[in-house]
Amino acid sequence: MKTSRTREGFTLVEIMIVVVIIGLLAAMAIPAFQKVRASSQDKVVTANLRQLYGAADQYYLEYGVSSVASTSLVGTNSSQYVKNFQTAANETYTTILLQGSDVTAAGVAGQRTVTFGP
Repeated sequence: MKTSRTREGFTLVEIMIVVVIIGLLAAMAIPAFQKVRASSQDKVVTANLRQLYGAADQYYLEYGVSSVASTSLVGTNSSQYVKNFQTAANETYTTILLQGSDVTAAGVAGQRTVTFGP
């Protein structure tokens, strides 16, 4: 009596080829994802800087001064100009804003600096 074997499952070579293809696709996709992520973080930080810069300009006009602490501008008090905005990538913002100077966020994602100004 002769038994016939049926082929079931995948061979080791087929599995290795699939793993290599998935690795190549991941190698192409991850840098593109990181670039898009960095770009979106920079856009959020720039929007926060624009808001801080506008609030500082309004403060300068109202009080006739040429510098202001960012703590006077940001907060939930009705006297403050900007509600608390969320950090996008653990960045820190300029603490003292000077009239006519750029506003900066340092440490965006631990490595970049974003600046907004006149």
